[in-house]
Amino acid sequence: MQIKYDSIAHLIEAAQEAGQPLSALVLEQQAQQTERSSQELYQEMERMYHVMKESAQEGMKEGLRSTSGLTGGSALKMQQAVEKGNTLCGRIFSGALARALAVSEWNAAMGRIVASPTAGSCGILPAALLTIEESRSIPERDCVMALFTASAVGMVIAQNACIAGAQGGCQAECGSASAMAAAALVELCGGGPEQIGHAVAIALKNVLGLVCDPVAGLVEIPCIKRNASGVANAFVAAELALAGIESAIPPDEVILAMKRVGDAMSPALRETAEGGLAATPTAQKLYQQVFGNSEDGKGCGGCRACH
Repeated sequence: MQIKYDSIAHLIEAAQEAGQPLSALVLEQQAQQTERSSQELYQEMERMYHVMKESAQEGMKEGLRSTSGLTGGSALKMQQAVEKGNTLCGRIFSGALARALAVSEWNAAMGRIVASPTAGSCGILPAALLTIEESRSIPERDCVMALFTASAVGMVIAQNACIAGAQGGCQAECGSASAMAAAALVELCGGGPEQIGHAVAIALKNVLGLVCDPVAGLVEIPCIKRNASGVANAFVAAELALAGIESAIPPDEVILAMKRVGDAMSPALRETAEGGLAATPTAQKLYQQVFGNSEDGKGCGGCRACH
């Protein structure tokens, strides 16, 4: 069956019919479509995974600060808590939080990251895969392959809804990344195609309506911490799906609902830095701190999440 990226249902059907992991089908189809070898495409994805690893490591370094000076150091604090055993939820969950923060903080410091699917949500997918690789001693090749599954989910969401905060709010960025990460986690942990679909639906439902309200227009506050909550959401969705818990609403209907919610959002809540947390008194002070006085004290300060 030729894979189309118009629905999660089609992806599930194709994987079931072929009796193969979704990732293998996506790699094969993309190789045919781009007229490149499967090995070449795999190596390209492998390079991206290595960049993800590097960004997680760089984001943990002591003294890291963003270009604006507003953020930095949270990933190191979280990782230190993990190493001391001073966490509520154990090494796996807390380690994922640390990595999500690290990649996001490295992005804010203008480091090299993989937009997955956007710069504003860049910490979620890497944190999920790197954490599960380490905790379960999963071969790196399997994690690289899982990126093809995540990519397929992202393409369906992008085609039927959106992945940009400027268009659909943070539900479209961190929500989409959470769904992609949940799908990858399910495949890596032995779940079937239908479980992947349920994980996608659960992840998106959990953040439906989440607004995009970057303080000072920068992809830092609250974006960095939302990456931590995003990977937590991915683990929740994957855990539920792997336990056999199903979403009452099919994933494709959830995606369409996300689009409708995004379309209904006020422009003030879609990356304009005019509403939500960006409109609070403290946020306005932070804007002044970074950019100095301006006529309206608000506006985009250089957000890269939708580019």
